[in-house]
Amino acid sequence: MKTLPDTPTEPTDPRQQVQQAAFEINRLHAEVVRLTTESRQSLVSAVAIAWQTGQLLLAEKKRVRQTCGGAWGLWLEHNFKGTPRTAQRYMWLAECEPDVSSLKGLSLRQAYFRLGIATEHKSPAKFGLSLQLPSHIRLAGKLFDALQPCADVRRMTPEQREAYRIDLRTLYQRLRPLFETDTAGAMAARLTAGH
Repeated sequence: MKTLPDTPTEPTDPRQQVQQAAFEINRLHAEVVRLTTESRQSLVSAVAIAWQTGQLLLAEKKRVRQTCGGAWGLWLEHNFKGTPRTAQRYMWLAECEPDVSSLKGLSLRQAYFRLGIATEHKSPAKFGLSLQLPSHIRLAGKLFDALQPCADVRRMTPEQREAYRIDLRTLYQRLRPLFETDTAGAMAARLTAGH
């Protein structure tokens, strides 16, 4: 007859059960805190390193263009292990943000989003998930993608900026109430009700 391996038995004393449960809960909580801290530090490091990579790519692009003419694409293909699109995003990050410290606390994807740099969408198909986003989220994504070419207002002429402002004013006016808090209205209603 086979004997079963020794399995730990749960304590029968309720106080020991509480202590054991509390110990395990606190052990797991400490692990979550540790991993969260490590994750946050990794995210901050990734943004700083991507920015620094962008700075170096910009300098190298300038050097290659000065010495070899239009051979930047070839240089990138032979020397950069990422995709040309990744190199472009790194360079945009470095160009758009002169001081990396202003991106502190952001993930790389958040930094790109804040600066209007398009990224590949995380595909649910890669992970075997079927996720259907609400229609307003899909529409907002399409609008954001459509506005990407005009995201850098520093490169627009004043006439182009004004044309975009006029074209988008109605959309802004319709969306604005969705983003405003009702705190001021509620506070005014309470003040008028009290008098």
